[in-house]
Amino acid sequence: MSWSNRRLSRRAFARRAAGTAAILPVLALAGCGFQPLYGAGANNETVAANLAAVEVEPLRDRTGQQMHNFLRDRLNPKGQPTAPSYTLQVQLTETLSELGVRRDETATRANLKMHAEFFLRPVGGQSALLTGRSSSTTSYDILSNPFATTVSEADARERALREVADDIRTRLALYFSR
Repeated sequence: MSWSNRRLSRRAFARRAAGTAAILPVLALAGCGFQPLYGAGANNETVAANLAAVEVEPLRDRTGQQMHNFLRDRLNPKGQPTAPSYTLQVQLTETLSELGVRRDETATRANLKMHAEFFLRPVGGQSALLTGRSSSTTSYDILSNPFATTVSEADARERALREVADDIRTRLALYFSR
């Protein structure tokens, strides 16, 4: 066998090995019972119906209103349920810490941490079906213009609330998929 033929057969072997290596993780996932959360089927419709039957309890202040609206949009895209089966109570805590201090001791960067503790209960029930905590940390620049800093802080707050709302929705969907 000539040198060029050996090189060709090595390339063909390497291609086959790479193809086999790419297929093995997929087969391993199928063997362990992995199911996609948003896959097609009856379970997906049940999860969507259960999420749509969740009523989000109102939260206080402007941040709470934003969180309430983000959760409502994610859980009930067609509007508040007329006959809810579940209620979701969320308690928000916000922490602001300044970082990146200049020589004149003024901060140039800040972290905004949003923590949420949530409880899913059946309507009229006292015991929680699901409890959990979710948090998000976003940061923003503290600028020399106070208005620009206020806008940056509001944007960071909104991003944190969106991330927490997405996480809560995912956890509820996992709960309902079981």
